[in-house]
Amino acid sequence: MILPIDYTSPSTQFTFDVNTSPLFKKDNQNYINILGTAQLNTLENVSLLDIFLSTNNVVEPHYHQNAGELVYCISGAATVSLLNSFTKQIQNYPIKSGQVTNIPQGWWHYIVANADNTHILAIFDAPTPEVILGSDILKFTPPAIMAHTYCLDENVWKQTIAPVVPTTYIGPPKECNQSIPTPSSSPNFMQMYLPYNLNLYHYPYMYQNGY
Repeated sequence: MILPIDYTSPSTQFTFDVNTSPLFKKDNQNYINILGTAQLNTLENVSLLDIFLSTNNVVEPHYHQNAGELVYCISGAATVSLLNSFTKQIQNYPIKSGQVTNIPQGWWHYIVANADNTHILAIFDAPTPEVILGSDILKFTPPAIMAHTYCLDENVWKQTIAPVVPTTYIGPPKECNQSIPTPSSSPNFMQMYLPYNLNLYHYPYMYQNGY
């Protein structure tokens, strides 16, 4: 519920410096700032995340349960990937400066930076962007439930997700020592980093939909 705004109150805010509102920081090249009603109390059905990424860094898989999201690329380049809730297929949309991708409310998605100094604005039709992160799902769902539901070895599952840090936001972690190939250096890059087509159980070609 959005309360009426008292525009006569001395506490009413009309301006704010988003640079002073960090949500998450991995390092000086990879971080997210936030603007919602907690920061600017005259906002109504709008909020945003100001996202900065370097090459191959990923805004982890997640969904927003209360808002749709418009992803606008200010500079650099990125691929926005979403799981279509109706077709059960991953759709991948490379964007660069001036281009956007729209993500409907509640759809599973993630963003991979394709260039250094990538700057993205994520705009939401809600006063505060709520989020369910993939890392939190992995870490906070009881291993016994995962093992039983999907017929897994519980101990193997625990070992597999042990390195996952809750509320990752931007991955991979700084301490990750795995070499990460780029699309130009490895033909299998997309097979490694983009999820499979859930209907056909194979990896789709990245530049579908005319890209």
